[in-house]
Amino acid sequence: MSRTAKPKAKTPAKTRLSPAEQARIAEIFRRFEEQESDPRTELDYGSPFELVTAVALSAQATDVSVNKATYKLFKVADTPQKMLALGEAGLKPFISSIGLYNSKARNVIAMSRILVEQYGGEVPLTREALQSLPGVGRKTASVVLNELRIEPAIAVDTHVFRVSHRLGLANGKTPDQVEAELMAIVPDPLKTRAHHWLILHGRYVCVARRPKCEECVVADLCPSKRLFVAQ
Repeated sequence: MSRTAKPKAKTPAKTRLSPAEQARIAEIFRRFEEQESDPRTELDYGSPFELVTAVALSAQATDVSVNKATYKLFKVADTPQKMLALGEAGLKPFISSIGLYNSKARNVIAMSRILVEQYGGEVPLTREALQSLPGVGRKTASVVLNELRIEPAIAVDTHVFRVSHRLGLANGKTPDQVEAELMAIVPDPLKTRAHHWLILHGRYVCVARRPKCEECVVADLCPSKRLFVAQ
């Protein structure tokens, strides 16, 4: 290479897949699809505003705890206008059972104010606009856009991170790296559903401490099974 020539960018290792690895990955997601053809979030919502609010509240909290809180909250404040009228002090009692509820209440009210003042009370459904809202980061925006089938996205939470590594789908050290690796290898028609398949698998089967390999539909395709099942 000459001194003036620029080195070619390296292709991420996970995009250079052998035919056997491509077949393995395709079979993993085929089996997930066979189990649940149209997986959706387990958060309860009836509108884009309720969805973005619920996802923002779910940070470091379980979907079950968020649903218990929003069941009552959304009966009182299911629009940005009503949420703004409720106010931060009025919101806190509804979400006090959820972790970090003080900062979350502050963010939800600030988000509602922006939605009312800048977007006519509607949730802007573009990544850039969503991520500009208080309390809405890349992961929250990805969940919202993917759930509403606006933009294929794979939001990487602890479940997705764990399952992706155990199944040998990714080896990134950060959620962003894992997200990029998954987006590179998941077949395009499956991208909007892969996020949910991986979350549900991690939540109910490939759990953190003792994965239920005996119940796993992809156990024979998993390179990590030998670590958890006695030979």
